[in-house]
Amino acid sequence: MSDHVRLLCLRHAESENVIAGAAGALPLASLTAKGRLQAGEAAKRLINEGITRIYASTAVRARQTAEILARTLRVDVVPMQDLVEVGVGRSEGAVDPKIRARTATVLRSWIVDGDLGEAVADGEDGHAVTARIVAALTSIAAEHPGETVAVVGHVASLTTGLSALCGLGQRVWGAPLPHAVPFVVEYDGRSWQCSSWPF
Repeated sequence: MSDHVRLLCLRHAESENVIAGAAGALPLASLTAKGRLQAGEAAKRLINEGITRIYASTAVRARQTAEILARTLRVDVVPMQDLVEVGVGRSEGAVDPKIRARTATVLRSWIVDGDLGEAVADGEDGHAVTARIVAALTSIAAEHPGETVAVVGHVASLTTGLSALCGLGQRVWGAPLPHAVPFVVEYDGRSWQCSSWPF
């Protein structure tokens, strides 16, 4: 059997925390009505991709997105804690523009400069985020040689982890993942390729 694995990755659909401009992992934030429609559209786009399983962050918005996909694709959803969004410690839930600016600065240092030591407040640094996302995606790939699976995650943590795996860096900075738009990430048993970032 081929080691080649296709991961159809996507950011969760639109959620209440995004509309509120709230920072952090916010595990209980739900999808909006628009988000539920976006997830339904994503499911239609994925219906002929041969997806055998869906992996999702344990955050409510990611699980809700995955469950909408699963109803159309008729596959199981596996929750994975390692796929959650970046934690920002005591700044969790903040809507202060200064926190948003600090978050952007930290993400740029991780993704563009490769400086993983920065963190927002007392939250996760880039080493922690990269390690858990890389571990999650590597374990998914090992479980599904020769298959295609879907992965529902979050904008900052997915971008950070995939940047490390695929060497994306500057190329994706300023092109945040849109809600519920699947893109292909491939692993051939030796290296990762992210050739279809949704610019």
